[in-house]
Amino acid sequence: MRGSRRKGVSEHLRAKLGPLLEALRELALKLGAEDARPLPASAVVVRDWVRWKCRFGCGEYGRRLTCPPYSPTPEETRRVLGEYGSCLLVKFGPCVEAGYEGGVNVHEVMFQLERAAFLTGAYSAFALACGPCPYCGECNVGEGVCRHPERARPSMEACGIDVYATARNAGYELKVVTSYKEKPTFFGLLLLA
Repeated sequence: MRGSRRKGVSEHLRAKLGPLLEALRELALKLGAEDARPLPASAVVVRDWVRWKCRFGCGEYGRRLTCPPYSPTPEETRRVLGEYGSCLLVKFGPCVEAGYEGGVNVHEVMFQLERAAFLTGAYSAFALACGPCPYCGECNVGEGVCRHPERARPSMEACGIDVYATARNAGYELKVVTSYKEKPTFFGLLLLA
């Protein structure tokens, strides 16, 4: 069962989540995010078709250990989300993962948020970023061993998360960018408890 009353979440943890979410939101803004909003895990939308967008549209498909077909499947993502009650959806402007020089490194910000949550006692915290992992110029796919397992995280879309629907569930107005002149929006997701 998902939500604040799910099995295994203590009253103590529920009481801590409010202040923790606010502290993490403030940290996200300090690290370069444009906004961050709490979201129940049940509002995260997972769709099987999302990975097709990776497979038939992204040049990094199969070239990064954090991308499909190596990333968690939509089925695995649904199952794991069922073990969480609360998330923090973090909104970013142009990012390095999308090739914007001087943009925010979403993977690094999400890693820092995951680490901060973990160090406060939220030991199940796990971050999802956006786009391909930026840590290595060429991923070690051939050997199947990540060089940065402590930092590398899959993207939301690599795990089958419909970012548009999830962002709308958090109250964000999100539309498809139709021109390179438009400023894109990117998201990361921190799974908390």
